[in-house]
Amino acid sequence: MAEKLIRSLMLVDDEPAQCRLVSAIAGRAGWRTIVARDAETAIAMLGTQDGMMLDAILIDQWVPSADSAALIAELKSRRPALPVLLLTAIGSNDSAIEAMRAGASDYIIKPVAAERLIAALSIAADHAKDFGELQPLTEKIAHPLGFEEIIGSAPAFRSALAIAAKAARSRAPVLIEGEGGVGKEVVADAIHAASPRARQPYLKINCGAIAPNLLDSVLFGHEKDAFAGAFDRRVGIIQQAENGTVFLDEIDQLPTETQIRLVRLLTENEIQPLGSPHSYRIDVRILSASNTDLAAKLESGAFREDLYYRMNVVQLRIPPLRERTSDIPALARHFLGRMASQPGLRSLGITDEALSLLKAYNWPGNVRQLQSALFRAAVLCDRDALTPDEFKQIATAVGVRSAAVSTSNDGNGIGIDLYEEDGNLRPLEEIEADVIRLAIGHYRGRMTEVARRLGIGRSTLYRKLADLGIESNAA
Repeated sequence: MAEKLIRSLMLVDDEPAQCRLVSAIAGRAGWRTIVARDAETAIAMLGTQDGMMLDAILIDQWVPSADSAALIAELKSRRPALPVLLLTAIGSNDSAIEAMRAGASDYIIKPVAAERLIAALSIAADHAKDFGELQPLTEKIAHPLGFEEIIGSAPAFRSALAIAAKAARSRAPVLIEGEGGVGKEVVADAIHAASPRARQPYLKINCGAIAPNLLDSVLFGHEKDAFAGAFDRRVGIIQQAENGTVFLDEIDQLPTETQIRLVRLLTENEIQPLGSPHSYRIDVRILSASNTDLAAKLESGAFREDLYYRMNVVQLRIPPLRERTSDIPALARHFLGRMASQPGLRSLGITDEALSLLKAYNWPGNVRQLQSALFRAAVLCDRDALTPDEFKQIATAVGVRSAAVSTSNDGNGIGIDLYEEDGNLRPLEEIEADVIRLAIGHYRGRMTEVARRLGIGRSTLYRKLADLGIESNAA
């Protein structure tokens, strides 16, 4: 019979009866509960030995001395990979939405139902995707995409995807390099989904989000009493992913001891949990990612050469968004389309003017920052389409006055340029195409309304779309 895993839960609540109830229910499912009575205690506990071993956090909506959403945001900033759940009263939808935006993984309605709590904790700890009433937007809309679904036509980006697609069929380790937010995890997900291991476990770990002295335990596991605070045996991520795939993000943060253990895994297919006298044969594929150039770390001695070449059997470089700005319109429409299915959001178009502004920005946070900017704009927008007014911070950074961009008084119209860069008028056909695209975006693809507002018939509109090479979903 498989050994029952002991997991650790931090409950942030000052109500004794509820603490006893949650602890009892979680205990039956193999969870050990530690209680923090207020926000300050919860934050302080993260730095303790118990706090380092947490598998999940459960916060009551009425947490003393703090707003629950603010506490969730603070905890997620300190431990991004740690699932945080909210206990909320019936009908507290506003609190649930705020918790979602702050980074909560799920919410549980009070009074607590045993089956619901156990299921939520289990799924949260196993990092399952697409579950529950409440999941961060970035997780909900980021389910694994196939290579053919990944947005991007820039040559360097498509070249990297082509290499990834070929590598997916093998068990060779893949190293994905690129700046933060370029989509390294999306590519890793696609590699696993296209591999022969697609139906096997796929576990992810952010090496930079875990204290260096605990990373070996998280990856390789430990025996009871292997070190101070090791109250129970723990199976590591790599062993849990037997026959499957492990994605190691930010491997440039790996301490030397962990690098040595990974060399053994990649050369001998063996792991040895901390405190165990025995090693175990393991069949697992390693995908890894780094935000920095590992070759430079190699020269400085901060990264082991033997590990580098074993993890770098297949190397991919994902270009930053500023090197593929032509993909921004497609990415923006893709994200807006998926956001429209989320609670509290609706279908929105985006004007050509807004897209031009987004293309002019440098995007230091890359695709992840673009997604966040669109989400913020979608939440605040009260029109049918996003305009530069929804991106004031970006407009300021680019050096453009958004009001002047979005409502021109010089006869150029809204989102339409009448002149070429040399001062000459643009061809009428190009201006007409821009007007039609703008109308499709403004009226969210309702073609009858587009035709009516433009003063033409639907058949004429569709003929113009064909003649001008415009797709009916261009907005």
